[in-house]
Amino acid sequence: MTASPHVVVIGAGTLGMCTALNLVEQGARVTVLEAQSIASGSSGRSVGVVGSQLTDPFEIMLRVHSLRRFRQWEGEGLRFNHIGYLRLARTPAQMALFARSVEIQAEAGLRSRLIHANELRDLVPHINPDGLEGGLFGPDNGFLDPHEMCNFLAGIVRAKGGEIRQYRKLLGVERRPGGYTLETSGGSMDCYAVVNAAGAWAPQVAALFGQRVHIWPERHEAVVIHLDEPLGYTMPMVMDLVNGEGSGLNFRHEKPGELIAEIHKVNSIAPEDPDNYNEQCEEQSKVDLAELLLERVPDLPGARLGRGWAGLYPVTADHRPFVGPLDASEPTLITAAGAGGYGIQLAPVIGQIAADWVLRGAPVSVPGSQSLAPSAERNVLGH
Repeated sequence: MTASPHVVVIGAGTLGMCTALNLVEQGARVTVLEAQSIASGSSGRSVGVVGSQLTDPFEIMLRVHSLRRFRQWEGEGLRFNHIGYLRLARTPAQMALFARSVEIQAEAGLRSRLIHANELRDLVPHINPDGLEGGLFGPDNGFLDPHEMCNFLAGIVRAKGGEIRQYRKLLGVERRPGGYTLETSGGSMDCYAVVNAAGAWAPQVAALFGQRVHIWPERHEAVVIHLDEPLGYTMPMVMDLVNGEGSGLNFRHEKPGELIAEIHKVNSIAPEDPDNYNEQCEEQSKVDLAELLLERVPDLPGARLGRGWAGLYPVTADHRPFVGPLDASEPTLITAAGAGGYGIQLAPVIGQIAADWVLRGAPVSVPGSQSLAPSAERNVLGH
């Protein structure tokens, strides 16, 4: 490897921009290729939640790495809205998992606490606690604007000498000694290594290299909720889903008098075409959402549903991201994609792991992250 290798990152969403930043910070020469504009894919349609209220120790550890970077960027000017994150529990077994999560997070330096059913209204006065055992609350979690995040990172990448080329579609690939020649809609370029961070388009990019990556673009919808008057408190992110169990309803503060809600349960029978899918929210989805909201927060002041939209979650068979080489014999072609609905919050650590693979040949800085490599056992059909 040359002292300052040229690395091309494909995709200017959160995963691509975080990868580019980690590479350029370590002295690589970086070019980001983006077929459209910065954050024009799944990142820009995300509701931007960053949370650590999970039950798996490895998943929490990944977020510890990410949250460290978010704190750094916040200090450098990235806006982060610390509204808190409340994950609801319906069973004593889920509460037991949450109690363990509090311990794991505390060991990692993160604040969280258990909320029992009779305390839920102290935190969210409008919540109906029927059928709930309680919840897990992280006061420091919150949300950010993904467009703002990608453009903020782009500014740093450019300031450190990296290039971002928008409206440059990858058209073809030629392998050559010591790297690749990439044919793009804006001419050709040579590079030492490539990171495929193309999100829902990652399978199309992989195909240009003669590889198959099994990432299923899954459509998810979000809707704005307008209130007649602002709440007297800030609504935290409220999530009714624990390891696949729950209604999938989630909602959060957006601005005074406005919430954003999403339904996490989807019934997609086929992967979506990222170039041609319904980007609007379907009426039936709004009906379903209204029913769930009436059940969980029945007395929101004059709540009515406003505009809705849809975005894509790039999902893998085991619902964990792919970070690493698809083919061990080609260690300079790295995939960083398939983070599903967790792309924003995992982007900083995925970028760190991807840069490790490019520059060091292994994910040395994040313990256990070898397990995220897209091995033959993981890179299979399914979602």
